[in-house]
Amino acid sequence: MERKKRCIAMLLAGGQGSRLYALTEKLAKPAVHFGGKYRIIDFPLSNCINSGIDTVGVLTQYQPLELNDYIGSGQPWDLDRIYGGVHMLPPYRRSRGGDWYRGTANAIYQNINFIKRYNPDYVLILSGDHIYKMNYQEMVDYHESKGADCTIAVLEVAAEEASRFGIMSTHPNNAIYEFEEKPQQPKSNKASMGVYVFSTQKLLDYLAADEKNPASDNDFGRNIIPQMLAAGENLYAYSFQGYWKDVGTVASFWEANMDLLGNRPVMDLNDSSWRIYYRHHPTYPQHIAAGARVRNALIAEGCEIAGVVENSVLFANVKVHPGAVVRDCVLMEHTVVGEGVQMENCITDVRVQVGARAKIGEPRAAESGITVVAAGVNIAEDAVIGANHTVRSSG
Repeated sequence: MERKKRCIAMLLAGGQGSRLYALTEKLAKPAVHFGGKYRIIDFPLSNCINSGIDTVGVLTQYQPLELNDYIGSGQPWDLDRIYGGVHMLPPYRRSRGGDWYRGTANAIYQNINFIKRYNPDYVLILSGDHIYKMNYQEMVDYHESKGADCTIAVLEVAAEEASRFGIMSTHPNNAIYEFEEKPQQPKSNKASMGVYVFSTQKLLDYLAADEKNPASDNDFGRNIIPQMLAAGENLYAYSFQGYWKDVGTVASFWEANMDLLGNRPVMDLNDSSWRIYYRHHPTYPQHIAAGARVRNALIAEGCEIAGVVENSVLFANVKVHPGAVVRDCVLMEHTVVGEGVQMENCITDVRVQVGARAKIGEPRAAESGITVVAAGVNIAEDAVIGANHTVRSSG
């Protein structure tokens, strides 16, 4: 038998993602397309393998089919291991009953046997809906050096944003003495990133106690962390300095895609020292026609551009016909933009057809909202759709 694992990861990927509206009606949020060729879940999976963590449990629940197909054996992320690798962990029925995951803590509790199989010293808890690059091994080392029971990755946020997060107050040595989940009046600007390292036995003990409490929400932020603090356990904050984005809303998802643009993008996906791996599907070469204009745009393979594309992210096999203008948009795979179309501040899901001369979105619409078109929608010729609209399929 192989030796025990030092650390395994549990990746929470079962959320419905209701604030992304049409983008997650038939798709789990971690499976949503991002950045021209990726899915959101590619980022935590790539962080794991780049950090030397080769055992990952992916906890699924809402609309899991496409996510399961996408991850498959884990080969694109080098997670197809004989001992370890990636495992899909849906809720399941037991002989004495079972249930859907009732919260983040309950989801981990239902998979205690998976954790025990590898007998790790530490368990890394991750969310499947954040865009960032992070060396988890450095955080685990920090946790070990502090003799911590739990370590929480934190990011300093603007004071006006702090009430959206779990907020920690710390001593000068980063020991946490107070944790408030989305406080009305934050006492600190140290926001939880939803990345936790637990010493395994402490995690198992608190999960078991939480499960016995009928009044619990079975949630790490609302229950487990406050219970550990109240009991005097050693909790530390681990400061993260890089780019991190919670893409749980349409606006933040659009902003994160825009952060990939420019000569010096906020989020560099071409960094060979920390690659973001993804499942690649063969496509045709891209073609930029004579007379087309492309400025500050990310254009994926297979795209055919005959119009104007500015400040936009285009996924594979997108077609922009002559006379069309696409500005400040995110167009996912197989979107077809007809002749003379005007699109600004829009997100289209896969296989959208935009009829000739249609007008979608408005200039500077990011201030009033992004227009989202659901997968498979056909927009009629000469249609006019303003800012902050959601266009859904009738099917």
